[in-house]
Amino acid sequence: MKTLFERIIAREIPAKIEYEDDLCIVIHDIDPQAPTHLLTIPKEVIPRISEVDPVQEALLGHLLRTAASVAAKLKLENGFRIVINNGTDGGETVPHLHVHVLGGRPMAWPPG
Repeated sequence: MKTLFERIIAREIPAKIEYEDDLCIVIHDIDPQAPTHLLTIPKEVIPRISEVDPVQEALLGHLLRTAASVAAKLKLENGFRIVINNGTDGGETVPHLHVHVLGGRPMAWPPG
């Protein structure tokens, strides 16, 4: 069974796409937790960060660079937060690695 993100990548489910390349897609979160809340999603299915294979390290770097590039494009010059949830206790709800980019307001600490 496809994950929600695989269905979005396949255009089976609509999404507001901010950016896309051969390796990833960046969409706006449908339940934003900040004025700007994006999801940077690899097209290759990786269930979670704890299951990344060493051969996927370059892809992880690409996801982070893409997240930062899109944040710059959206003028989040006062800062932004990058979050990767892992497992149930980490807040993971979709078993497909994705990078949250949150910005447009000051972030509190601790986050949870």
